[in-house]
Amino acid sequence: MASEVRGVVATAKGAPVTVETIVVPDPGPGEVVVKVQACGVCHTDLHYKEGAINDDFPFLLGHEAAGIVDAVGPDVANVAVGDYVVLAWRAPCGRCRSCLRGRPWYCFDSANATQKMTLSDGTPLSPALGIGAFVEKTLVAAGQAVKVDPRARPEAAGLIGCGVMAGFGAAVNTGGVGRGDTVAVFGCGVMAGFGAAVNTGGVGRGDTVAVFGCGGVGDAAIAASWLAGARKVIAVDIDDRKLEWAKAFGATDTVNSRDGDPVEAVKALTDGFGVDVAIEAVGRPEVFQQAFLARDLAGVVVQVGVPSPTMTLELPHIEFFGRGGALKPSWYGDCLPTRDFPMLIDLYLNGRFDLDRFVSETIDIDQVEDAFAKMQRGEVLRSVVVF
Repeated sequence: MASEVRGVVATAKGAPVTVETIVVPDPGPGEVVVKVQACGVCHTDLHYKEGAINDDFPFLLGHEAAGIVDAVGPDVANVAVGDYVVLAWRAPCGRCRSCLRGRPWYCFDSANATQKMTLSDGTPLSPALGIGAFVEKTLVAAGQAVKVDPRARPEAAGLIGCGVMAGFGAAVNTGGVGRGDTVAVFGCGVMAGFGAAVNTGGVGRGDTVAVFGCGGVGDAAIAASWLAGARKVIAVDIDDRKLEWAKAFGATDTVNSRDGDPVEAVKALTDGFGVDVAIEAVGRPEVFQQAFLARDLAGVVVQVGVPSPTMTLELPHIEFFGRGGALKPSWYGDCLPTRDFPMLIDLYLNGRFDLDRFVSETIDIDQVEDAFAKMQRGEVLRSVVVF
């Protein structure tokens, strides 16, 4: 029997979000219903609200979530009722050309629930990133529910579903950062940030890293670079408060780009060479250009910040050719949720990755609009809705 629950909906571009009655159908084949325990408030949700992703309103917002499997449909084998899970927006299909080439982290046909959740009047909802988790219960594809250790508290665990992994993977996997390298970070969330460093960036032992943007994603990339053994991790931002937060995640040096040219500042901290891996976690062309110019010869630039559809990028062609190296976008930290989510939870439970530090406050479902305002003012890393 379908459930009626409360959820946060963006009804029109730029309009304040509202709490509505949501109808969640019983799970069909390959689907599960998850009772949400906690869900982080992410910039991506704000982008949906502002119409910057697409115009498929109304949106059921929320995607950084952890909870308990409440019901399973036919043909579900990976989880059972009562399992503690983190929700992922990437659920590799195993059939597309990328999956068949052994690259499931690029899956081009990621699974989502087939059925639609609706408003009480029957209006179908578009779930943010195929999840929609600012709601007491949500319907997702079974592959989007990743079982993790239940000892991890949901306020922290849910955050690995997006920003943290993106940043971590961009640095280590794509950028190749290693122990001893120098790094600078610009950014937002946990899986996106963690993955941007580890998976996309390939940060390794002895590398130098710069992260441009010290929000949740950027701080996750900083933490990932430190864990990977980077010898210098440079945090770049325009907010001294955020730069102080970055130090707690492992930044060895900080640069306030309001005080001067951040490219020259990064070079001054790396004997004039620039960094091995530069991670752009803001999503703005001018910041990408700074990251591009702040890297050493043959260095890597990782883009994990999400630009708007209207933005364009212009670079001197000779600089692109002459510097060598690589420019790499990082999709969701190039993560494989079934591999990376349990790993991050293990690091958290072992005291090596402080997910709790990302949680600035816990809030009720009625306070999401206020949380967006705090996010825009730079007052929080993450507000987390607790059910």
